[in-house]
Amino acid sequence: MKKINLIALIFVAIIVVSLFVSSCAMNKTKKGALIGTGGGAVIGAVIGRASGNTALGALIGATVGGATGAIIGNKMDKQAEEIRNTVPGAKVYRVGEGIVVEFSDKILFEINQSDLNNGSAQNLNKLVSVLGKYPETNIEIQGHTDNTGTDSYNMKLSKKRASSVASFLKLNGIKSSRINTKGYGETAPNYSNDNEDTRSQNRRVEFLITANAQMRKDAAKESSN
Repeated sequence: MKKINLIALIFVAIIVVSLFVSSCAMNKTKKGALIGTGGGAVIGAVIGRASGNTALGALIGATVGGATGAIIGNKMDKQAEEIRNTVPGAKVYRVGEGIVVEFSDKILFEINQSDLNNGSAQNLNKLVSVLGKYPETNIEIQGHTDNTGTDSYNMKLSKKRASSVASFLKLNGIKSSRINTKGYGETAPNYSNDNEDTRSQNRRVEFLITANAQMRKDAAKESSN
């Protein structure tokens, strides 16, 4: 049922954006820009709310679109592939013009703890080695929990975990200007909380990697040549 609702909402969003664009007197270039930015934001917001996947909604909502977006997407393809090959402990997804890197809490933390465990450095250092090669990207670090425990406890834990990971990145050479953190507690599950196998997958840290202003500027210049 959830998949059916999601497809329907995406379809409605696309129709709304298409009707709005077609009703405006504008050339093809302006239409493409509107679909790439405004359309992406509308569809991204719909998808994010429908699926509960904050990363999916945020990345699609940040889409530039057009030739500029295609150039950014190619750069993200390369970075995502390098992360997959370098960090075997992570799940890596390409979404829109960005990348989602997902770590299970088991890889980074002990149960109900926000301090990084002894084995976390190995995986995070591998990710840092790739992130350092792509300085023209921003990194949002999201902490998530399952639905056991109180809402306030889970929110606090998710924020502390995101902050712990951010501190590690900064200490190992990633500029703080590239990083921001968010804690979602139990509010944004990607998996079912109905059983322990899937519930445990909601205890995770996600990295949202997107183009910064400089990459967008360079891609726009390259697309106009």
